[in-house]
Amino acid sequence: MQTAVVTGGAQGLGAVIARALVAEGYRVVIADVNNEAASVLVQELGAERCSALSLDVSSEHAVENALDTIETQWGMPYLWVNNAAIMKAQSVLDIDVQTFDRVMAVNLRGTFLCSQRFARRLLAAKNKGRIVNIGSLAGQNGGAATGAHYAASKGGIHTLTKVFARDLARYGITVNTIAPGPLDLPSVVATIGEDKLPGLLANLPTGQLGNPNTVARMVVELAREDANGLTGATIDINSGLYLR
Repeated sequence: MQTAVVTGGAQGLGAVIARALVAEGYRVVIADVNNEAASVLVQELGAERCSALSLDVSSEHAVENALDTIETQWGMPYLWVNNAAIMKAQSVLDIDVQTFDRVMAVNLRGTFLCSQRFARRLLAAKNKGRIVNIGSLAGQNGGAATGAHYAASKGGIHTLTKVFARDLARYGITVNTIAPGPLDLPSVVATIGEDKLPGLLANLPTGQLGNPNTVARMVVELAREDANGLTGATIDINSGLYLR
């Protein structure tokens, strides 16, 4: 049984991904700053198949300690899903430096730290593995309601994916990004605003928000051992809102 780690896995899209991986047969580590919500999800999914781990992905020390804990409990993970993120809808004129730095620290530095430290351990153990990053449509088109800090951080993740993929491919480690558009999740609907939702739906080619289960299923597909030829890709799941 292989082990997967999902950062920001306690709620929202992370929880959907965690459920899909447990259903696929993985042992799942739900790594989140919200340990209470992570523990509730563990109770739902079963402690024999998953565990909660308190983790601030922006902290180098915390990431190293998390890897030590995971290896002791479950062994070396095979899959790492970088999903942890902060999204705060703000005008570019209203973002203060502290908020900008925190969003970048969690979203971009967190993805870098987790990917780098996970990859180092895979190489030391001579193991193959998979890294799946959760990017965003905002990182491709600048975002409409997500804030410049969030959009920039996700754009950085798309670039990091290419660099990590190129450098790690020779070791049997693939790195890919899934770039969702607006998803049918309570947090996304709250960010959009109930009053603006009809206008957004009218502009979506599909006429509906994306299904988070589609993202989760793509994570499962990217993690398969026979997906070894797919690396450095950004896979769009955005209801046709951005075509390239």
